Amino acid sequence: MRLPGLRSLPGVGGWDTDPAWATVYDWLVEHDRVGGALWRLGSGSPLARLHAAADEVGALPAGSRVLDVPCGGGVALRGLRPRQGLDYVAVDLAPAMLARTRAAARRRGVSDQVTTREADVVALPFDDDAFDLVLSLTGLHCFPDPQGAVREVARVLRPGGRLVGSALVTDTGVRFEPLRRAGAAAGLLGPLGSSDDVRRWLTTAGVREVAVERSGAFAFFSGTGG
Repeated sequence: MRLPGLRSLPGVGGWDTDPAWATVYDWLVEHDRVGGALWRLGSGSPLARLHAAADEVGALPAGSRVLDVPCGGGVALRGLRPRQGLDYVAVDLAPAMLARTRAAARRRGVSDQVTTREADVVALPFDDDAFDLVLSLTGLHCFPDPQGAVREVARVLRPGGRLVGSALVTDTGVRFEPLRRAGAAAGLLGPLGSSDDVRRWLTTAGVREVAVERSGAFAFFSGTGG
């Protein structure tokens, strides 16, 4: 997804292509020891926090529906078990990312449970109350309209369902300002909010039992469909 009015740095690419950062991100998340150390060095947050969010998929009973948006390269598929019997829908605006997700699903032996859809997060092609779990891992900060994105994922979350995600936020100290500036300069970040903004967006969208916790450069958030 390339954000309007922002130009990608040479060799980096925007989210509508297959940016170099996407490859780096996928590698870091998939390599617990080395990737985890580098992730913590750069973001100040343990990789285990991200893995725990993805692992919520593995706890779902057969027949559950999951929405992963933006799915990126499919890193959240680590939580999906072969023969689990889920309907896992991976959504992204970038065809290149959807192709990476399909490849990840094949590697993990879960292709039979995974469907990819090219769609904009602020206009999801799904009915109200359609999903039991919505994941948005390290993605909210990429959207041009993060509040609109929250409103739309809350719409498709069933009452009592779970919303789990993480996002770069602004109230995490000066240590992470270079990270935020670099992401914005590369055309990879939308308008960032604070952790309080994230809480407000969720609450305004009707999400209940909202929890927001800062960890390094990120805020991890969760809530229940209303």
